[in-house]
Amino acid sequence: MNIQATPVPDAAAPAAKRAGGSSFYFAMRILGREQREAMFEIYAFCRAVDDIADGTAPRDWRVTQLTAWRETIDALYRGETPRDLKGLARAIARFNLRKDDFLAVIDGMEMDAKADIRAPGFDELDLYCDRVASAVGRLSVRVFGMGEDDGRALAHHLGRALQLTNILRDIDEDAECGRLYLPKEALQAAGIADTDPAGVIAASRIDTAARVVAERARNHFAEAQKIMARSPRRVVRAPRIMGEVYKQMLADMTARGWVAPRRRPRVNKSQLIWIALRHAFI
Repeated sequence: MNIQATPVPDAAAPAAKRAGGSSFYFAMRILGREQREAMFEIYAFCRAVDDIADGTAPRDWRVTQLTAWRETIDALYRGETPRDLKGLARAIARFNLRKDDFLAVIDGMEMDAKADIRAPGFDELDLYCDRVASAVGRLSVRVFGMGEDDGRALAHHLGRALQLTNILRDIDEDAECGRLYLPKEALQAAGIADTDPAGVIAASRIDTAARVVAERARNHFAEAQKIMARSPRRVVRAPRIMGEVYKQMLADMTARGWVAPRRRPRVNKSQLIWIALRHAFI
């Protein structure tokens, strides 16, 4: 049987359109044309594999599709470019993007596809964050033009900060899907023995567990800020915007707490524009 992965949009325009709903859209828009198009292609790839992992199709089908994406990435690096992936191939060649980082993203999506993650240990959660977020960061910092050491360090810290913030933001949505990313150590320290998502999100002590994760996110944001402070401004404009948007969301959630009922934090369009202008031009 010939299995084909769901394609990434070919041209920059469809990829840009798909990125339009992202919190990172304004950060990507300030980049130069080649960088911007490369980031749109990376984002489109991530959305494609994430849609598979988060879909409602049978798990075996989702795993099969992710396996097909691995084969597709292998083919790209052999110089075999499907018509629908010419834009991604150009980005790979132009910015020397590494195959291992694309495969790591797929590995992370497979963690979700194979089984619902429920109260992982800190080590498992860190591995998950590395695959689904920091690996994307490692691709992105090459597009931004950062040096190898600082680029990898920024991807490590900012990727984890963003993903932990996502986890805290999406507690209710994840529970509806049967997932619970709050680490078991934090739950146990808060006196929550249950690992059933519905039970955990209703517990009054969830606030204590969530604040453990929030503190880790803040520490990663602080380390990312140190790296960006010593980097040329032109290469960290986009990650500064990404970090600022998510730091604001984290601050809003921390002020309100995580006891139900929770309200999903949002940064409105005017705030996004101001953050983008401040870091892009001021």
